[in-house]
Amino acid sequence: MFRIQHHDQTDSTNDDAAKLLGEPHAAGLVLTADYQRAGRGRHARPWVAPPGSSLLCTAILPATVRSDGLWAVTFWAGLAVADAIEAASGLRAGLVWPNDLTLGGRKCCGVLCVSRVAGEFAWVGCGTGINVVRPAGDAELAALDPPPAFLSDYEPQIDRSQLLAELLAAYERRLPELNDPEGIARQWQRRAELNGKRYLLAVDGEAEPFSATARRIAPGGGLVVERDGAERTIALADARVLR
Repeated sequence: MFRIQHHDQTDSTNDDAAKLLGEPHAAGLVLTADYQRAGRGRHARPWVAPPGSSLLCTAILPATVRSDGLWAVTFWAGLAVADAIEAASGLRAGLVWPNDLTLGGRKCCGVLCVSRVAGEFAWVGCGTGINVVRPAGDAELAALDPPPAFLSDYEPQIDRSQLLAELLAAYERRLPELNDPEGIARQWQRRAELNGKRYLLAVDGEAEPFSATARRIAPGGGLVVERDGAERTIALADARVLR
């Protein structure tokens, strides 16, 4: 169902995939790279991944998804990544709204999806950057605050090719779930043990970050939090989580 196209380096596997979305030959194509010259996360923040240290890939889904369910694809991909990490290493990664995975409270993976919408349906590429093998003496990595986690911090024998195989197997196994966006959100909430978690949030247009207690995922993917006895929904596009 999936087939892999590997490059030693590229600007961004997501950018490469975005150019192919909707092309019949691109369905099921997985673009991987040892290094991204211009990798990025949400809000165009740089993604630091020294050559050969991470699993950098974008998987173009083999079938379209409904446009009104696009918001759930990132949560779906996060669940698949968690499955893959556990299958390949025995490690149980945490899930952090909306698109991160953690080990020991530190970020080890980010998920960023790209899409092309045509009416009721959309073609989607699921981009992931998973920190696998910690490189020695990388100054750019050492400057990151907070410092990231690598799977090799906990499981030295981890292998990128095995992790990729487990990720694609998880995607294939979970494909039918994309027909039920609300079901994906419920799964993600349970796996993340979301209800009762404390989040430090920076919201666009608000002067100061604030702490709140997470309650659930809202329709559309927002985070419902409780603060001072009142609930509010933090929209996906309007906030970032601070650690």
